[in-house]
Amino acid sequence: MMQTRSMKILAVWASRHGATKEVAETIATELREAGIDLDLKEAGEVGDISEYDGFVLGSSVYMTQWEDSMRRFIKQNQAELFEKELWAFSVGLSGVQTGVAKDPVRVGPVLLRIEPRDHKTFAGRLQPSELSLRERSIARLGGAVEGDFRDWEEIRTWAKQVADDIKSLEG
Repeated sequence: MMQTRSMKILAVWASRHGATKEVAETIATELREAGIDLDLKEAGEVGDISEYDGFVLGSSVYMTQWEDSMRRFIKQNQAELFEKELWAFSVGLSGVQTGVAKDPVRVGPVLLRIEPRDHKTFAGRLQPSELSLRERSIARLGGAVEGDFRDWEEIRTWAKQVADDIKSLEG
């Protein structure tokens, strides 16, 4: 009988004000509860990724771009990420309908270079007290609505789908 090896997954997050970190922690919890071997790290803290078989990458989105630390992580590891299994999520666009990004370029051409198996956009949280003056001005001009719009059930459901996908790849 052939022995199947479980995949080792690295979940990497980038968050300016903490909302995306909380989403990443929720996803990591669901994946671990499903029996996935997973490490969770902030994008700027990741070193060598060679021991991992797959990745879940998540970033907050500001002005249609992923965080700088996530874009740097992907650029530095692009060749290796392209060769491995990858899932991605974006958090932001407060008040905008959630779902698959209608135009993936809006979250940066970086996603197009790594070809994730799935990319999900979740509504985020907007707390003006956490924002810089520039960020508050942009939010106001864009008509962003204050509040926490994260749908935890939707986030957990997506994480369970990712866990099922990982398990199907393990054999």
